[in-house]
Formats: sequence, C-alpha cells, structure tokens
Amino acid sequence: MDTPRNRGRTSPVQLASLVVGAVFLLVGVLGFIPGVTSDYGDLRFAGHHSDALLLGVFQVSILHNIVHLLFGVAGILLARTWAGARNFLIGGGVIYLLLWLYGMVIDRDSAANFVPVNVADNWLHFVLGVGMIALGFLLTRGRVPTARKH
Repeated sequence: MDTPRNRGRTSPVQLASLVVGAVFLLVGVLGFIPGVTSDYGDLRFAGHHSDALLLGVFQVSILHNIVHLLFGVAGILLARTWAGARNFLIGGGVIYLLLWLYGMVIDRDSAANFVPVNVADNWLHFVLGVGMIALGFLLTRGRVPTARKH
C-alpha cells in the first residue's frame, strides 16, 4: 500500500526482481568472458554447435548470452514498480519452465537446439522457473498495491 510512510521504499518483490535481473545481467556478461566461459573459441551465434561452457558447465552461445542480458535489463526495469516486478518474476518463471520443457523434449544434437541447452541448463532453467514463480507469489501474497494519485 502506498502511504506517506512507505512512499519511495522498495518492496520485497521489487528488490527480488532487481536482484534476479542483476544476476541475469551478470551471467550474460560472464558468458562473453574467456576463462569464465571455457572453450570460448567454440562460441557460436546460436545452435548446438556452440561448445562454449559458462563456468565449464552451462552451454552458451552468443544468442543465449544476449537472452540473459535482455532478461537482466527487463528485471531491473520492471523492478521500478510492484506490479512490474511481480509480472517479471512470475512471467519470467513461466518462460523458464517452458524453456525447461523444451530442453527436455528436443534432440540436443538437432537444429531444434538453437539456444543451445544441455542437461545442466535444463535443470537450472527448472530451478529458476520454480524459484522465480515462488518469489513472485510469496512476496506479493495478500498484498494488492493501491494506485498512486498524482
């Protein structure tokens, strides 16, 4: 609720969106740093032929890194409002669960693996999806923001 006492304060859901967005932004940047990303010379724009591994574990491509960067920017920008932060966490979580399902059903050696994803990515996407949705709901349960009067 927006009152004179809490006006200008960041709500827990906004802080969560900001932190999650910042982590995605950091991961997107790290995906372009040789050493942090092993086999950096094998980094491709997209597809399963990109053999670069973030932290030696998570398969990445230029497209995958760009998606992380864009997701990070979205989380940070949407953290400016309670509703935006909630929508980012819940909507983003749904997107990550869909990406997890996609990664589970595709043939990882086919052109369908354009992101690309490996087993580690798939399970990270599952954890991210569940975690983001949980944060979005748990940090906003029982609270409905009131519209600000200008």
